[in-house]
Amino acid sequence: MTALVSGSLAYDNIMVFKDSFKNHILPDQIHILNVSFLVPELRREYGGCAGNISYNLKLLGENPQPMGTVGEDFQPYLERFHELGIAVDCVRTVPGTLTAQAFITTDLDDNQITAFHPGAMDQSELNQVGDANGVAIGIVSPAGRAGMIDHARQFHDAGIPFIFDPGQGLPMFDGDDLKQFIDLATWVTVNDYEWQLMKERTGYSPADVASQTEALIVTRGGEGSLIYSGKEELTIPVAKTTQLVDPTGCGDAYRAGLLFGLLHQLDWRTTGRVAALLGAIKIECHGTQNHAFTRQEFLNRYKASFGESFEWPAAN
Repeated sequence: MTALVSGSLAYDNIMVFKDSFKNHILPDQIHILNVSFLVPELRREYGGCAGNISYNLKLLGENPQPMGTVGEDFQPYLERFHELGIAVDCVRTVPGTLTAQAFITTDLDDNQITAFHPGAMDQSELNQVGDANGVAIGIVSPAGRAGMIDHARQFHDAGIPFIFDPGQGLPMFDGDDLKQFIDLATWVTVNDYEWQLMKERTGYSPADVASQTEALIVTRGGEGSLIYSGKEELTIPVAKTTQLVDPTGCGDAYRAGLLFGLLHQLDWRTTGRVAALLGAIKIECHGTQNHAFTRQEFLNRYKASFGESFEWPAAN
């Protein structure tokens, strides 16, 4: 049985400007802004929520199925999936388009200027949940608006439990949209900023969401995460890290941990800790898919972080 991961597949183009933006942008001239930044450092990373979540699930020994729409430039990413042994049956190429791409320029003050081209991602509704076989669980993560709406309905109608993870796609939806997603979803996960936006648009409290789903999970960065399940509220601590390098993709790693725990019917306390540790391991590396670990390394770090052993669940 597999996890079907609906979401974006993208390239992240990351550039470093060896100065401060503020030294080159004149506040009184922004009405005629015309600047150019020399960026001698450039990295092209594999990314997108579906790609990142699937990568982390594969590290945990699972067989995820990413589901997304990509452009004619996807071949290098496709070859990477083949090398990793990640199924590509639900990855659809849209002729005449480019794969979604982010262009991120960071200065020496850690300020960022980002441009995002959605490309083929905007046609994510071309994929159907019913196209996948052997699906035990799903997740609807950020993609095109129509695709997210369709896939949530298709998961629900097929009786497949799924996580609703609006992420950076949340601003596309109004309160009624979000209420509909919550009504269809089995679980909902957001970060603390996204939760504030969701709360404002729906008027829901954590208890309201938890009463309509099996759990609401709210991640809070360096402050850990909260899991609201029924009448229970669990605080999940952060896992220990060796260095803080790059937070990009930590949320996707955390969500892979949630899927892993749910696939194996682990309790919420353990599931949250597995998810937190995945996020900690990811933050120690640049990029969203450059970290790696063995099963024993994961077990050792789990015990070091939480003071207790983790018994790896048997394969489904």
